[in-house]
Amino acid sequence: MHTGGEMFSALRSRASNGCRRPPRTAGPALAAAIGILLTSCTTAGSADTHAAATTPAPVGPGSGSDGRVYVTNQQDDTLSVIDARTYKVVATVKAGKAPEGVAVAPDGRHVYIANNGSAQVSVLDTRTNKITTTVPVEKSPTGVGLSPDGRSLYVANGGSNTVSVIDTRTNRVAARIPVGKSPVSVTFSRDGSTAYVANSGSGSLSVINTRTRKVTGNLAAGHSPVGVAVTPDGKSAYVADEVAARVLAVGTRTRKATAVPVGEGPFDVAIGPDGKSVYAAVLGPGQVSVIDTGNNRVSSTISVGPTGTDPFNIEVTHQAVYVTEQAAGTLTVIDPKSNKVVATVTVGSSPYGVAVG
Repeated sequence: MHTGGEMFSALRSRASNGCRRPPRTAGPALAAAIGILLTSCTTAGSADTHAAATTPAPVGPGSGSDGRVYVTNQQDDTLSVIDARTYKVVATVKAGKAPEGVAVAPDGRHVYIANNGSAQVSVLDTRTNKITTTVPVEKSPTGVGLSPDGRSLYVANGGSNTVSVIDTRTNRVAARIPVGKSPVSVTFSRDGSTAYVANSGSGSLSVINTRTRKVTGNLAAGHSPVGVAVTPDGKSAYVADEVAARVLAVGTRTRKATAVPVGEGPFDVAIGPDGKSVYAAVLGPGQVSVIDTGNNRVSSTISVGPTGTDPFNIEVTHQAVYVTEQAAGTLTVIDPKSNKVVATVTVGSSPYGVAVG
């Protein structure tokens, strides 16, 4: 557990007076930073409309079926739209204030953006790359998750200790679900019957029955759970426990937890489509840790930059692993077969969420 010294980038943190803190400050324990994680405003910057990318590999993630990659840029209030075949930014869209979580509809027609600073969700039409509507939610929305059928968007409201359920057919809030303290992220079981919410302030996962839209239980999830992903069989939830520098494998039925040390500041996790590997974005050392779900050990580490790069959120497809880096202002693309970086794309200021469609 981090107890002092130089913290990794505090770009994701929000001070109690509502203003974002500058990057890389020396100061108190990491646990203190987590306590201020979820109240936000941002100083708007200018959108970066030009992409700088490495040359795509002849054979690699970009050559598959991924079409567009969407990255929220927290400090300039924009969404970067990236062509997954060329690794080029093809559009920069003005979003709401301090955009964070992002999700793509299963049919690829809409993108949903949680705007932390303006307490709303923006809906993007992917055919025109224009925002068509905004949906008011509650205080400090951060992570979002779409049900597998695409009909419900769950929004973690970090400042309200709730989840808003948006009916994507009407773009209206259909339910409000109280959860734990400072919810950060939300994910679904593959069959869509259960949603799991990582509550960083109460060290728990809220388990939601999506039919009744009620919390049916809570799973202990370490000191500061900020990211969560569920295996295809639904038996395990992998949790990024940021303060404790580990990923927890939590049995959804047994409630037993296995700790996997990964280094300082894991902030997000994603599971490969086959369920054999978990990918964790680890802020401190600037790397992605790959965990073998068969033995819950780190099988590989992938550097995405030096200390201070701040790999933050992560998305995995059959073709690629996509990682946002807050301090570097980049998106890294990794080939999941070779675990090699194949591209680095310059996006906007303080990139946060990433989704693929």
